[in-house]
Amino acid sequence: MHFLAYILLYPLLYLISILPFRILYFVSDVLYVLIYRIFGYRKKVVYSNLNLVFPDKSDKEIKRITKVFYHHLCDMIVEAIKSLSISKSEMQKRYKFTNVEVVQNIEAQHKSTILMCAHYGSWEWIFILQTYVKSTGTAVYKPLANKYFDRLVKRIRAKYNSYLISTREIIPTLIKLKRDGIISINGFVSDQSPKLDKAYHWQNFMGVKVPVHTGAEMLAKKLDMAVVFFKVKKVKRGFYETTFETITLTPKAFEDYQITDTFLKLVENQIHEAPEYYLWTHKRWKHKDKAPK
Repeated sequence: MHFLAYILLYPLLYLISILPFRILYFVSDVLYVLIYRIFGYRKKVVYSNLNLVFPDKSDKEIKRITKVFYHHLCDMIVEAIKSLSISKSEMQKRYKFTNVEVVQNIEAQHKSTILMCAHYGSWEWIFILQTYVKSTGTAVYKPLANKYFDRLVKRIRAKYNSYLISTREIIPTLIKLKRDGIISINGFVSDQSPKLDKAYHWQNFMGVKVPVHTGAEMLAKKLDMAVVFFKVKKVKRGFYETTFETITLTPKAFEDYQITDTFLKLVENQIHEAPEYYLWTHKRWKHKDKAPK
């Protein structure tokens, strides 16, 4: 059944991917009507999240953020599809780095990097970073249920020496890379909510106490990796600008959870600047009522 779904959907997705961006964003506008206005995909979750973390904002402002968010979400969907066929030069034009020398300088020191980010702006095209560095790139991800589409997504990322690794694989993979003397840049989208039985650390995020992932910090300390945050700005439709900020080159010098807390504060600042580009459909605050006193 998975293979049938793949052979039926893949040709359609590829045809969509080769459309000019002008037409592609028309497809996004149609998706917006379907997802937001007709089906109301996770609309209650979005309103609940926004009202929780922005209690001082008016209903009018919450609705404005919501509408812009759903437009952006649909843009990200078609941009992900565009990854099937987009050229390197086109992606470099649309996903720019303001200070790529930050990661290049760390690489020059023969040091691997943990690259931390949030579900903000666009993280789909970050793998184009590999065209500016020599290091092997990895990114932690949740494998897709359909193994054929899972292989497709991995193949897209691998075009530029960037490889998707499941949470089960990440520790042995990074240990092996270090043992073999291979310098790597490793992406962690670290703002999602962990399972309660793996909630080792709780912290205020957007004014609400929640459990937070600490795996990136743990690996940075264990393997002595630099930790860098990347901030994404949506310049205009289809164009993004990413800025790197070094959290630390010496993670072992930090107290436990200090790196994680610093990351969360940077994410908060980013959200406050333009909240409409955060992924509000995630149930990020679902465990708030279980926070330790």
